[in-house]
Amino acid sequence: MTDPSPQPLTLAVHSVPAPDLADAEQAARRRTWGGRVRLLVIFALCAAPVIASYLAFYVVRPQARTNYGALVEPPRPWPAEMPLAALDGTAVAPASLHGQWLLVTVGPAGCGEACERRLFLQRQLREMLGRERDRVDKVWIVTDAAPLAPALRSAVEAAPAPVTVLRVPAEALARWLEPASGHALEDHLYLVDPRGQWLMRMPADADPNRVRRDLDRLLRASASWDRPGR
Repeated sequence: MTDPSPQPLTLAVHSVPAPDLADAEQAARRRTWGGRVRLLVIFALCAAPVIASYLAFYVVRPQARTNYGALVEPPRPWPAEMPLAALDGTAVAPASLHGQWLLVTVGPAGCGEACERRLFLQRQLREMLGRERDRVDKVWIVTDAAPLAPALRSAVEAAPAPVTVLRVPAEALARWLEPASGHALEDHLYLVDPRGQWLMRMPADADPNRVRRDLDRLLRASASWDRPGR
């Protein structure tokens, strides 16, 4: 007959393996590297339209390109240290102008007949762009400290599309913009892209229709990533 009395409970204790610190560090490194790869992929996807538009304009079928203005290769970024100021003397950061195409004219405050023609051409070119005109801002860089004539100032500041008037000493501006051989800095219109890079110089006494065609091509090439307004 079986003895019904309870038997003592015995437990077997097994050793628990110590955590492998090397494996944990390796897993952490893999997670960090994976996160960096994902960030690089996101950055590449965001930058792809910008890169593609520049490749299309500069690289694809370069012999077929019929641009009227002279391309600046490579484009020249607006120097961050350039002493840029508003008419009242307030300092202006070049980066504050990013986000729009800039059609730039240059000249002293005592704007003569040729200067007035360039300002008129600048205004007409922007209007000729039709619904794309809101992607382009007009900029006049004044190269001396003289005051603008009241009538001229009223004209360039008039709505609906005033000219952004800024002052830069001529010698500082000449370290960025460059005229064609045999011409002065103020003889041209200059085109700056939304990233603040000088991209194109229009000929002196430019043909408005040919300049407009250049602008149309550039605006179409950048349509996938550039939007009106900053």
